[in-house]
Amino acid sequence: MKLITAIFILLTLHVSAQVTLPVARNIQAAFNRDTRSNTGQPGSRYWQNRAAYKISINFNPATRLISGTVDINYYNQSPDTLKEIVFKLYPNLYKAGAMRVYPVEEQDVSKGMAIEKLSVNNQPQDAGEAIIQGTNMTVPVPPLFPSQQIHFTIEYSYTLNKTSHIRTGEIEEGAYFIAYSFPRITVYDDVDGWNRNEYLGTYEFYHDFCDFNVDISVPTGYAVWATGDLKNCSEVYTPAICSRITTAETKDDIVTIIDSQNLQQKDFTVAKPINTFRFEAKQVTDFAFAISNHYTWQSTSLVVDSATGRRTRVDAVYNPMHTDYTDVIAEARKTVELMSFQFPKWPYPYSHETVFDGLDKMEYPMMVNDVPQHGALASFSLTSHEIFHTMFPFYMGINETKYGWMDEGWATIGEWLLTPIYLPGIIDSFAMAGYESAAGKEIDLPIMTPTTQLQGIYYEEETAFSINSYPKPALGYLYVKDMLGDELFIKALHHYIKTWNGKHPLPYDFFNCINQAAGVNLNWFWKRWFFDAGYPDLGITNVTAKQVTIASKGSKPVPIDLTLHFTDNTTQSIHRTIAVWQQGNTTVTLPLPAAKKITKIELGSFYNADVDKSDNFWVGK
Repeated sequence: MKLITAIFILLTLHVSAQVTLPVARNIQAAFNRDTRSNTGQPGSRYWQNRAAYKISINFNPATRLISGTVDINYYNQSPDTLKEIVFKLYPNLYKAGAMRVYPVEEQDVSKGMAIEKLSVNNQPQDAGEAIIQGTNMTVPVPPLFPSQQIHFTIEYSYTLNKTSHIRTGEIEEGAYFIAYSFPRITVYDDVDGWNRNEYLGTYEFYHDFCDFNVDISVPTGYAVWATGDLKNCSEVYTPAICSRITTAETKDDIVTIIDSQNLQQKDFTVAKPINTFRFEAKQVTDFAFAISNHYTWQSTSLVVDSATGRRTRVDAVYNPMHTDYTDVIAEARKTVELMSFQFPKWPYPYSHETVFDGLDKMEYPMMVNDVPQHGALASFSLTSHEIFHTMFPFYMGINETKYGWMDEGWATIGEWLLTPIYLPGIIDSFAMAGYESAAGKEIDLPIMTPTTQLQGIYYEEETAFSINSYPKPALGYLYVKDMLGDELFIKALHHYIKTWNGKHPLPYDFFNCINQAAGVNLNWFWKRWFFDAGYPDLGITNVTAKQVTIASKGSKPVPIDLTLHFTDNTTQSIHRTIAVWQQGNTTVTLPLPAAKKITKIELGSFYNADVDKSDNFWVGK
């Protein structure tokens, strides 16, 4: 086997040596400046900026008013002198006149986020001098030289949306999922400078790795869950609740931290008019929180790192009337376990993961906002998909705004691979039908098309946005995994994770990392699957007593799977990976067994995309 593997690698390197990936000028400039490298490693001059946030948030459920103060230390680690700082004011999605893809009900149209006070380096500024355009706010500043830092203090407020739930807002009276609740500095990077792409409700997010210390003040009787670790349990929860949290963090069993009796007696928080919950999170890309006065809280924990014994706590927090949520705690726990030990086989990186009963299907560091799903398949596939995002984009710092496929594709292959482990015999069909229907049509643009150039609504099949973000990249990853084999693929994936966690990888960093770690130049496949137009279409074109010929009528390489049916009612499977297409050939001839007579041949398997299956069958005469 070792000799065969060596020959395979040598042949692949030879065939692919002349294939180069197209590189846009702005990205090539980063390579020229040596902030990126062709090996997949960060260049010798790679840099990224960071910030530390201290935030005090007050939330009044009766009025849905959020008011707060944010102190930011921003560190300029770039080689550039910055004369302005660009912030994101995501609540301005609901501002009157704002550009957005999703409709907003009249009662939720607001004045946006009000900037009430602004100081720079402790010097008061005229908040009116900040230029607010949509969800961007640009603040002129004295020259911020390389290796210097700048301090901002901002007082702000806005009204949380009651309906028109776009990733954040009131879920029902007494329950709220609150994201993007503070002014934050956007990314300044080595390719595009400031990320000025406006948030329209579709394209997702691109944030720097930052430290957060957040105080959240809410009326008594409200529990709070958030990104990061709760630092003052005894000040906000009763001793019984704190004890249960500690138990959950150290035991494999499921612990009900807030139960029906607690909800009935309203005795789970400290009896003060206002409770302030303090959370701390380091080296994360975002901060979100949720509150409720009537949700059940189930919790458990498990060892995620066998070498150190480190545990992760897993929570399911939900309205007890939503019976579809009762299995989520087991689904979430199993997802964290499978991610740690099966795929991507990487110890879960955070101390907790909370799945909150909400009105969306959206992920945040350590938090998930998930609408209840009916049935085991729907529930587990959604739970696993959103939790899988922990690795991509949060641990890896991917630019979701520009390259949605770099995280959604991984979450999609994650749910595809984990679902049949949790639910044996079940195939997760998410997004496959949409891709096969759209492949090769005008809306089927190359995956490398920036997400900001694509149109379409989330979870709607057959849009350029959805097929490029979910099934197409997931299939690309799946086919490479099949070609390399599980061991080599995991080795290459771990190299990518080790190299780029806590940083901002580009697609080329991913491609080059996998090539380097696998020892296989896969540019022939990266180019054809991720950069080129085309579609997958295999067909049986000729069958003799000794062989069968398979033609690739489309230009997208996919594996070959044949099922041979014999006269004695037995079957035999034949599998070939995408490697059979690496030389640019359009046909492959495979030998057939001579021992038994074949009555029928079927071509294809569930994840082998194929736009025309009418030629995927042969029946003997």
